[in-house]
Amino acid sequence: MTPEEAAVASQDAVSNLTARFMLDPALYAYGASIGFPGMQFYAAGRGGVLGDVGASAVTNAFVFFNPELITANWEGLDRVMPRADAAKEFAGAAAKWADAHMPDDVDCATLAALAEKVAAAASPADAPLFEGWRKLEAPTEPKAAAVHHMNSLRELRFALHANAIRSLGIDPEEALRHRQPHMVAIFGWEPGEPKTPVAGEWAKAEAETDARMAEALAVLSADELDTFVALANAALAGSA
Repeated sequence: MTPEEAAVASQDAVSNLTARFMLDPALYAYGASIGFPGMQFYAAGRGGVLGDVGASAVTNAFVFFNPELITANWEGLDRVMPRADAAKEFAGAAAKWADAHMPDDVDCATLAALAEKVAAAASPADAPLFEGWRKLEAPTEPKAAAVHHMNSLRELRFALHANAIRSLGIDPEEALRHRQPHMVAIFGWEPGEPKTPVAGEWAKAEAETDARMAEALAVLSADELDTFVALANAALAGSA
């Protein structure tokens, strides 16, 4: 398998495996128990890898969210705990999710090692959430480690896609309405159809994302790419 083929074949797993922990109601129940009700734990936990930055830095990094929503769920959270500690709590919640949801018949140790290899070699340029998450101490237990390093790749692909969207002049809100209309309200926007057609330009952005992701995956050999894709997709299928 080539890096280009692997980028396409692993896209769903890279994008959606760790999204499942971020959408798990148990995550928000735990966040509320430590002082972050509602969406605050998502903002504090995911954004906490950026450190003690202003809300504008977080809204810029989150890209597709309504800035007003992120600002409301970011400001003042340092009174609960330091930003870095919130990020560690978020990573800990990911590890707990992994233990409960990652399938037993997937070689998570190998998946973790391959994802870590890709993440370690990838450029963090214009990918602040990826850079911050990659710096967190990773767990050693195989299931938790696999989820941790796959989330590094999710943040990498997210940044590559966001950068492609911006470079093509697509409004991030309109991109969201086109690709994930069911998530519009969750991201803080008013429900409704796209205001402008973006399907053609969005497809170009997706192709650019795949090309840039292939560059990151090129650190793996052909056999490693085959293994990574198979394990990532098995993990996604088995964690549903």
